[in-house]
Amino acid sequence: MNRRDFLKTSAAATAAFAGAPLRAAANTEKPMIRRYQEIGKTGLKMSDISMGSVRFTAASLVLRGVDRGINYIDTSADYGQAEKYIGEAMKKIQRDKIILASKFCRPRNLGGHLRYGSTKEDYIQAIDESLSRLRTDYLDFCFVHAIGSVSTDLEEEKKRLLDEEMLSAAAVLKKAGKIRFLGVSSHGPNNMEELLTIAVRSGHFDVIMPTFNFMHFSDIPEVLKEVRGRILERQKKKRSWVQKMDFLKEAKKRGIGIIAMKTLAGERDFSFSSKGVPFQPAAFKWVLSHPEISGLVVTFKTISQFDLYLTASGERFTAADARTLSEYAERYTNEYCRTGCSDCESACPEGVEIATTFRYDMYFRDYGMEKTAMESYAALRKKAGDCRTCEDESCAGACPYGLSVKRLLHEAHETLSFSACGGRGKSDRNV
Repeated sequence: MNRRDFLKTSAAATAAFAGAPLRAAANTEKPMIRRYQEIGKTGLKMSDISMGSVRFTAASLVLRGVDRGINYIDTSADYGQAEKYIGEAMKKIQRDKIILASKFCRPRNLGGHLRYGSTKEDYIQAIDESLSRLRTDYLDFCFVHAIGSVSTDLEEEKKRLLDEEMLSAAAVLKKAGKIRFLGVSSHGPNNMEELLTIAVRSGHFDVIMPTFNFMHFSDIPEVLKEVRGRILERQKKKRSWVQKMDFLKEAKKRGIGIIAMKTLAGERDFSFSSKGVPFQPAAFKWVLSHPEISGLVVTFKTISQFDLYLTASGERFTAADARTLSEYAERYTNEYCRTGCSDCESACPEGVEIATTFRYDMYFRDYGMEKTAMESYAALRKKAGDCRTCEDESCAGACPYGLSVKRLLHEAHETLSFSACGGRGKSDRNV
């Protein structure tokens, strides 16, 4: 696919949305939600751009989102104080007007998801504690969280995905009216498509929440010929990006809702635009141009983000949007680790958790989650401290997207390691 075809194909992808009902707001002074879409067969409709809560710092953010028409809020016990802030906001919100989702998690800085071996009582207790913090009697959606992040082994993560203790707990919670629907989320870094395909076919889940963005599921511009050649060569042996869409199409066919996350592909440049077309709305519109997607979640931190992000609600993906994404990809393709790929993991002789390290580095630099990222990195079993002096060159060329794995690992370690940074937690990298 060359650059011209990329623009044509992307623009054409929005045809499925022609004539979709829009929520009235065309002449309001501030951007509002203008489209609500069905979540599979649940009977619920979510705002096409909805609210995540990883960096929540105040209940007022929730109230501002609801005021703009957002009706879906995604949270978790391991998102800092997010559940507490949402609970404070819920005192002022009519419960049946909000779709509330949380996870089978314990409080901690990321990675608090319950592991395989947890008991039915553990799962039930985790949800009871979340409900208490959220000041509500029930969750609309409860997710098995971050499948593919605990182990690189497909069979080990499959056990957590289909754990009988978890499924039994979900049945008890549903009967008690504490959860309505069961879901599963995955941002990788391991076996994302395979695990979500298993989830879709299992019959246990009503919704899935994968990473989905134009850098991961779309071809790159042809101007990146050197990198493109390596990608195409690897894909001959593995799978193409088109095939990666299969689990989404199957979920749609089975009536399973699909909610996208990580839609900004790291958001390396907050002010990036092309000919006046800003990056963030373009990225959102690309995601929402796919008929499989029920909606997306993104965390809001400022009023200006509401004003920017919500301009994409109910809007078509245009050729101008495609140009912005194409130019963004051209600039950052050699710096962005595609979530769920993990092709390079086996190349490291020391077993460094490469994709997870890059994900925490992204949280630090691009999401402003410095403390959380550093604490999560410190908890990794194998870190990248020795990458600079490592003489093994197995990782060179291991990334099909052309990332310099060793250099980026060393820089990530300098960013995330307390000892390496002398407590600064800052990197000298310029991207």
